[in-house]
Amino acid sequence: MKLTIFNQIHKELGAKMVEFAGFQMPIHYKNGIIFEHKAVRQSVGVFDVSHMGEFEIEGSDSLSFVQKVTINDASKLIPGKAQYSAMCYHDGGIVDDLIVYRLEENKFMFVVNAANIDKDFNWLLENSKGFDVKLKNVSDEINLLAVQGPNSLVSLQKLTNIELGSIPFYSFVFGKLADVDLIISRTGYTGELGFELYFRGDFELAKHIWNSIFDAGKEFNIEPVGLGCRDTLRLEKGYCLYGNDIDARTNPIEAGLGWITKLNKGQFNGSDVISKVKEEGPARRLVGFIVESSNFIPRQNHKIFTDGNEIGFVTSGNLSPILEKPIGLGYVRSEFSQPETIIEIEARGKFFPAKVVKLPFV
Repeated sequence: MKLTIFNQIHKELGAKMVEFAGFQMPIHYKNGIIFEHKAVRQSVGVFDVSHMGEFEIEGSDSLSFVQKVTINDASKLIPGKAQYSAMCYHDGGIVDDLIVYRLEENKFMFVVNAANIDKDFNWLLENSKGFDVKLKNVSDEINLLAVQGPNSLVSLQKLTNIELGSIPFYSFVFGKLADVDLIISRTGYTGELGFELYFRGDFELAKHIWNSIFDAGKEFNIEPVGLGCRDTLRLEKGYCLYGNDIDARTNPIEAGLGWITKLNKGQFNGSDVISKVKEEGPARRLVGFIVESSNFIPRQNHKIFTDGNEIGFVTSGNLSPILEKPIGLGYVRSEFSQPETIIEIEARGKFFPAKVVKLPFV
């Protein structure tokens, strides 16, 4: 298994370590997932997300290449801006969801899911023929911390002269924090105020940044937080997880990602198929639901029924620490996708009533 640069720190803090996407990662620390989840919602938490993949794309054709391989409109980006996007196969299936950063006029950075690094980079190489672009997989060079929660800004502001409050959502700056050169980005996948810190360097430098952040956030009871609450936080906001809610068999329209699919920007991979699905309407849609029973947690691949008829399947499910109710995402036939629709989740031969709701849950 690969180790992030913070691996030793996680173990010293008593983290429960698990294998995730080929990395040994903290699932939670001593106080557990629900405690960490609430720390992020109510104050501030720090995720090590150094397992994520980063690719640099540079060259005179970089914009036209990015336009071909992603579904959002990268021409809207100026240096210092980022956007949530996805890559699709020619049949409209999703290769991965990602964040696109425009570093310079002719230089971009893709941040992709850890489990898809090799697949994604090979897909980009395959699509780069005929373009004047240079692709570089810098995933092993870059360390990444996500500092998330309502007190993330006041904590980090102590460590930098950059006016963090002036960084708009989905924007970033190059600068110093704790006297270290890095990229400070304001994105995040928790639904809370938050920042990502991208930097290169050795363990001593990484430890210095980690300790500086925790010293700065001490008055706000800053907590290290693991992948367990990263999943519950994104689920409460109805955000898709690749491998669960989206994959090569789903297209952006049925997954509720029409808002990042810019069909008017010109041709891109899968655009013809996606356009047809949008025009005709998808046969199924990704929905959120709340389970009425408190003693059942919906899980991936549980079947969804209504009136005894199978209409879909669960893609993600968990207990919402904020609602204190079981929640989930799943695909259902489009005619059953309206909020307030009553459905049933089948598990081990039993049926548990649930209700389709408008996202986000929280």
